[in-house]
Amino acid sequence: MLATVRVLVIEDDDGVAGAVVDALRTRGHGVLHAATAGAAAALLSEAELVLLDLGLPDGDGLTLLRRLRRDSSVPVIVLTARSTERDVVRGLHLGADDYLVKPVRLRELLARVDAVARRVPSPAFVPNVVDAQDVRIDLDARRVTVAGRELSLTATEYAVVAVLARRRGVAVSRQQVLDEVWGDATVSGSKALDVHIAALRSKLDRPGLVATVRGFGFRFGG
Repeated sequence: MLATVRVLVIEDDDGVAGAVVDALRTRGHGVLHAATAGAAAALLSEAELVLLDLGLPDGDGLTLLRRLRRDSSVPVIVLTARSTERDVVRGLHLGADDYLVKPVRLRELLARVDAVARRVPSPAFVPNVVDAQDVRIDLDARRVTVAGRELSLTATEYAVVAVLARRRGVAVSRQQVLDEVWGDATVSGSKALDVHIAALRSKLDRPGLVATVRGFGFRFGG
């Protein structure tokens, strides 16, 4: 049985957007369309899957993807003309579920959308809270509590712990954290990451909860 979802198409080329929207609707999906990052921001909460072009007139689509991943687990398929290995790897590291390079055949695009749509859980079962020991991270409310007491975290501290918590128990590379929180792996960003990790460990006061994976990155929750 075909899984149908509400798809937000973020694409500024009217010709491409029209063809993709028509194909998705024919397939039975609900479709929203935004031609800019600003317009997309107002529609993201209604989307169950996002098709994202990276070359937007009011900003870089990777920046939008990074912001989206801080606040949401909605699946994202990048659909772009950018085809370098760096672009593909960075898009996937930032949390894209798939990456397609234009021009792409509509049948292939629909097949990729179908594959991702089958993995979209019912809204009633979307996991938005991560628990580890007596630490609870509410990703919707952007709230972290320890033994029921809410922590006061800076925006960056929260962004770092959220990146790790969404992948609880999995080793996350420094590169991936830097990409999602700072947008790139710069020397200054790398130093800032160490400072924020130290601050998080101090505030959480749970030894081993944010573990260092030597030579790679960090793991949250054991």
